[in-house]
Amino acid sequence: MANLEIINENSLSMQDLREKLDKIKKRDETLNPRGIKTYEYINRFAKKDNKELKKNLEKLGILRLKDKHINKIIDILPKDIDSLKSVLSGENLTLKQEDLSKIVETIKNV
Repeated sequence: MANLEIINENSLSMQDLREKLDKIKKRDETLNPRGIKTYEYINRFAKKDNKELKKNLEKLGILRLKDKHINKIIDILPKDIDSLKSVLSGENLTLKQEDLSKIVETIKNV
């Protein structure tokens, strides 16, 4: 088996993944079976295009909030602080109550 080397690792939101799959679909005219299943899932469960929300969350300037956290928030769109805590519970991340409130308000405003 070939030794594969990971060059870089990036976090993608479902919208970003949809855009990448669209590019592959245009280039290759069709997706492989795994790509088709992924595309169907994204079309079924992904929310609207949230590029503005991503920019607004980045503008909050919460230092501990990384790209992977922002993408997870964008994909799930928690409506209250408890839901947001649940979304971030698997991460090694602690945020102040005021930061959590800012995030929820930003989600509600977009």
